Amino acid sequence: MRRMRVLRALCPCVGSQSRPARSEDGGKATGTVPAAVATFAAVGTSLLKRLQDHEGDRVETYRELESVLQGDNGCLTSGVVNRLIAEASSDMRAVQGVTGDVKTAASDVLVALARSHFHFVMSELQSHLKAMGKVPAEIVLLTLGKMARSYALRCIPFVGMTLLALRGMLSRVGSGRILRAVCSVLEQWSKGVRAYFGNPEQCPFPRKGVAQFCEAIYPVFRYAVVNWLDCKEEEDKQAVLGAVAAMMGVLLHEEQHQEHAWEQLLWLLHQYQEVRDTSQVTKSLSYVLEMLEGVQTPAPQGTALAISTTVHRQLSDVTKEPGPAHKAVLLRCIMLQARMYPEETVVFLHSQLSGGSEAGRVAALDLLGALAHSDAPVTREKLPQVVEAVQSVCNDSSAQVRKAVLEFIRELLSSGSQSCWAWDVVGHMFIEFSRTSGRLVAGGLFAWETQEDGALRALCVDILGSLDVSLRGMTKLLWPRLLQYVVPAQYSGMLIPLSRCLQALVWRRERAGCKEEEEELDAMESQEQAQLPAPQALLARLLVVAAAPYASGERAVAALQLLQALHGRIHRALGVVWATEIPLLLQYLEGKSKSSLESAEWEHRVLKFLRASLEPIEDKAWTVGLSQELSQQLGSSAPGSWEKLFLYKALGTALAACRDLRHVQGQVLRFLEETNLMELSESQGMISVVSHAAESHFHLVLDTVFSATFTRGWFYQTSTGWKVQRQQKMERAQVIRAALMRTYSGIALRAPKEQLLTRVDGEIMGNILRLSRAKERDLQLKLALVQSITEVSCAIQAVGDCGSFELSLKQEVTRTLLDWIKGEPWDSLVYGVFQALEELSKLRPPLSREENRSLLAVCCRSALRYPSKEQMKKGRKRVRAAVNMQLLHRSMEDLGHLIETLLEAEETSACFDDVVHVLKGWLTSDKEWERERALWVCAHVLGACKERFELMRGRPCKQFGSLVGLLGTLTSDCLATSRQRAWICLGYLLQMQVKSVKVVPQTDEIRRLCEELTSPNSKTLVEACTKTAKAVCKCIPPAQATDFLTAVLHSLLHVTPTRARAVRKWVFIFLVECRKEIVQEVPKILNTLYTYMQQSTHRPFLLHAVLLLAHFHQEPTISSLLRKGLPMDSDTVELWRSLGRSIFGTQILRCLVEKLNRAGNNCLGTDSSACEQHSRQTALETLTITCAISEVVLALRSTEELRQLLPHLLPSLLRWASETLGKERLLSPMSSWRQLFLEGQVLEEKPCRIFLSAIELVLGKCMAQKWMRLLVNRAVWAHLEDPLAHLEGVYLLSSILRHAGLLSPCLVKNLLPWLDSWSVKLRVRATAFFAEVIELDDRYQKLKEQGQQLFWELERLERESPKCIISRPHQANLGAGKESILLEAMRKEPAELRTFIARYSYDPFHGPNEWPEVELPLVAGQYVYIFGDVDEEGWYVG
Repeated sequence: MRRMRVLRALCPCVGSQSRPARSEDGGKATGTVPAAVATFAAVGTSLLKRLQDHEGDRVETYRELESVLQGDNGCLTSGVVNRLIAEASSDMRAVQGVTGDVKTAASDVLVALARSHFHFVMSELQSHLKAMGKVPAEIVLLTLGKMARSYALRCIPFVGMTLLALRGMLSRVGSGRILRAVCSVLEQWSKGVRAYFGNPEQCPFPRKGVAQFCEAIYPVFRYAVVNWLDCKEEEDKQAVLGAVAAMMGVLLHEEQHQEHAWEQLLWLLHQYQEVRDTSQVTKSLSYVLEMLEGVQTPAPQGTALAISTTVHRQLSDVTKEPGPAHKAVLLRCIMLQARMYPEETVVFLHSQLSGGSEAGRVAALDLLGALAHSDAPVTREKLPQVVEAVQSVCNDSSAQVRKAVLEFIRELLSSGSQSCWAWDVVGHMFIEFSRTSGRLVAGGLFAWETQEDGALRALCVDILGSLDVSLRGMTKLLWPRLLQYVVPAQYSGMLIPLSRCLQALVWRRERAGCKEEEEELDAMESQEQAQLPAPQALLARLLVVAAAPYASGERAVAALQLLQALHGRIHRALGVVWATEIPLLLQYLEGKSKSSLESAEWEHRVLKFLRASLEPIEDKAWTVGLSQELSQQLGSSAPGSWEKLFLYKALGTALAACRDLRHVQGQVLRFLEETNLMELSESQGMISVVSHAAESHFHLVLDTVFSATFTRGWFYQTSTGWKVQRQQKMERAQVIRAALMRTYSGIALRAPKEQLLTRVDGEIMGNILRLSRAKERDLQLKLALVQSITEVSCAIQAVGDCGSFELSLKQEVTRTLLDWIKGEPWDSLVYGVFQALEELSKLRPPLSREENRSLLAVCCRSALRYPSKEQMKKGRKRVRAAVNMQLLHRSMEDLGHLIETLLEAEETSACFDDVVHVLKGWLTSDKEWERERALWVCAHVLGACKERFELMRGRPCKQFGSLVGLLGTLTSDCLATSRQRAWICLGYLLQMQVKSVKVVPQTDEIRRLCEELTSPNSKTLVEACTKTAKAVCKCIPPAQATDFLTAVLHSLLHVTPTRARAVRKWVFIFLVECRKEIVQEVPKILNTLYTYMQQSTHRPFLLHAVLLLAHFHQEPTISSLLRKGLPMDSDTVELWRSLGRSIFGTQILRCLVEKLNRAGNNCLGTDSSACEQHSRQTALETLTITCAISEVVLALRSTEELRQLLPHLLPSLLRWASETLGKERLLSPMSSWRQLFLEGQVLEEKPCRIFLSAIELVLGKCMAQKWMRLLVNRAVWAHLEDPLAHLEGVYLLSSILRHAGLLSPCLVKNLLPWLDSWSVKLRVRATAFFAEVIELDDRYQKLKEQGQQLFWELERLERESPKCIISRPHQANLGAGKESILLEAMRKEPAELRTFIARYSYDPFHGPNEWPEVELPLVAGQYVYIFGDVDEEGWYVG
């Protein structure tokens, strides 16, 4: 198999190489034989051998052999040819064992072999056909048909014998495949004969006459007509149709058989009703009609009508519509008939147009269109009649018929006819286009375009676009017919093809040098000349179309190109200007789509183009004519349409360019007096005309408006002839006032810059204020006031450098707007009022700070006081909820821009402080929707300040701390939008602070954090929020720490539990992250926490915050707490106890002990009057420290650590107890009588008793209960408190301490310095304390002697001055058995104490929490003492 393909592939590659050819006698070569001959022979022989040996796939082998034989030129030997024919014939005749594909392939090989060996193949087929007694195989018959189709003229000699052989077997042919095969042979051989009739000279055989062929065919034809026409099978019918039609085509050439042929033609037409697939019938009919046209035989009467009726019925049958190919053959049939019988055909089709069904009229129009497109002379002569017939149905109500009319016009125009009556139908396209467009316009807002109307308009445009204007004489025919359709608005949709045609006509005229065209134009009728539009009308209409590119960009381009082409017809002065301006407009439109094109910008460019076009025209009459034309088109335009609004502006522009001042003034006054201002669209049009006219006639227009407004007072008058109610009068007056205010502002916008400032203050802004002063202002008047102020302010700014110009009415205008805003309900605020204030704020003179703050407060209240969306939907306001929400969003945006403008106008950063001050009240609102809106405004302002840092004037934000505190609590707001905006505001604040303090290394990190705040990933967002909070806290200046905490803690008074957690988080982050920076601010911070601890219910959190502060700043925190003095309130007591319960409680106690030891060292024992005040203060300080120690010890959990501190604590307490022995209560410097009263009540207890109670509390923690009972039983406390028995009490205390094991060497070491003290009292107390120790230990003999001397000295001093050392108490002293309040509290505390065993070890610094410093480290197996219950965040104090 592979080898055969290689040989086949080599065949095309063989060229003209030659090899020697030997003679038959074996002599030397006498010539050359092409190498391809040998190659073809070898390949053919090889393939034949494969067939004979039954190798490989026989079908593929036959196909390869067929491909080789198609290039064979007789190179095969006769032996090979005979064997190949025999092999193929064998397969074709085989009954079994050979598939149909193999037989078909063998048949195709024989047909290919006949190309070079025709007689061999035909002889073989004839032998099969003449076999006696049987019908040849189907494949043999099919092969005969193929032979006739492929070699028609070469089959001519075999026609007689073939038909004779077929006649002999016809009786044995039934239905089915054999019948269809026989019919195929008859059809193909008959068509071969027909081909011979047409080209007999190309046949190489002797010529035969027509009669010979008819004689051979007629018997077969008769048999088929008699026996086969009634067959039942559809396939059989189709085959018989083809055979009969082909034989009829031959018989029609013989006159004696024509009658039979006409009879069968009627039968052929009848077959349309018999067969399902009528396409074969149509093909047969077309074949027969072609034969009839060739023989030119007159048809029997009624035959032409029958054919036309049948073809028309096929085209108009809606139940079985023919396909495109079938329809084309049907049209071909009617064309053939019209060539033979044109009059009858046209009359029949005309009759079908005047009556019948819609489908019949459509079919008739299709047939007439085919006739119009025909090149036959006989049909050309009938064109006027055809056009007249079509014109009768131009106004048909059916869309399908009108579409068919348009298709007929397309065929007619494409035929190239130059007759005027043919081109008159061009107008029908515009009429049809106008009809469909008119229905759409007439429907107004409720009209919609049907599919049929859209298709008809598109077809009209397509037909006009395909119009060929290149033929000679087209200017005469088309110029008057096309130009008149440019101006009417209903034909704008066809401007694109219309412009193309007119441009082509102008170009042809210019190329021909105008000679030919002038002759044609001169030949135009005067009526046609009169119908041509005026130049001003052309300009006005094309400008309107060009100014609306969003409707169709291509249409705008077409209008501009047509303008450029018609510049000579419009005005001779426009050529140079338009040669420059129009290409610029086209360049701007290039690449623009409907969405990307700014309609306002494009409209401005078109009006500017109009103004530039009118400048070189010096003819006043022409410009006046243009304004009159624009006014005329205004009257015909639809009210409120975009087209009419543009015409108003174009008219104003034309008046601005007009040099006839009287005409300009008259037109302005006419619009002012005649316009119905109650109609909004007409009012806007009047404003456009007047304002655009002021571009060149500013003073004239302004004086005219003032005269019409105030001098004549016409707008106060009412129409006569009917009664007008008071309310209607008021409404009309306000409408007129509003229109006039907008007119003044429009004049300001269009006024020349060099002339505006001279009259804007008093005559424009003053008149606007004058018109706005009405007893009642409706919505329209308020809108006009806002719009007018905005436009006038923008006009002043557009002047540029105004020099020293100041708007003297600025304060009055501002007060007017603010007073109006204050009195308006929330749902009546006019959109744009903030924008008016914004533009007004940009003008000089600037407002004062008080005025700016008032403006901010009023505007924020107006925008932020809107109720929530749910409340808007309640009741009657539900319908307006969407409108109100949209108005709210716009007002919020305008408010943000207004604040930004105020920041720009202020030379200092005071305005920013005012903005923050105003927004704080709304950020802390109880209504979540108000907080959300305030956050939106805050984000807008901070974003502007972040992007344009110059708004802060380069200064750090003074409100940074308070803003961070306020926004930090809002990061957990109940609304998701509020939370997001709060984080955005913090990000902006952070970037602002970085710029102000110039923290360069953090800039990139902060920018990255701000970007992460918008991440959709919740985990990333949480991490970014925490990092941002830390970064923000680090940027808080230490001086603003108190502001931050105040803002944060203030929110605790009115927050939800969710926001309370955010407050705690922010406080903890601040205290941890800023611990190094806030050292100097610790007292203020502690006071702030203490203040809110008294007001808030979140006491555990505040206590936790104080603990955290004390952990990082122990000394400042303790000092600040001690400065609160005595008496201690409950909050201070709770703070000290919280410190004692903390993990660093021992450190707090040690710090307090050190402070107690240092207190009054320089003045101890001094009794001089100079130190009396200092001594009093020192005593009060020691009392405060002692009370603090008592509270800390009371809450302290670690007894072992307290024992370690006892040697340092006990000497100080005992010393101060001795110093205050016998003294009355001490009073601190008072700040109020109330404080004096409270202190007097609390400090009824003697100072000595406070120190002794502290000693009692400390010892109760350090020693066992039996020793405490012993102290009570021996009245130690009573002795220590009694000045006379104090030394005995000291002695007893020392004894019990020694027995309890608390008299440590460290304690003795700390008491030994007393023996050498300059104070006699200390030496005596030390001797008493060490008395028992001295008696029991000989090492203290020296101390014993020293003590004896001290006792003698003490007795002497008591005798000389009993009061110098100690005095008797004036109050009744306490009994020894009475217990102190501190001990009683200590006994109550264990009721809240619980003990746990730690199962695992835990290091807080390796844990997941954010503040490990305040957590308790655990070791597995330790006892953990828990005080109290779990707090709201799941923490214990332990």
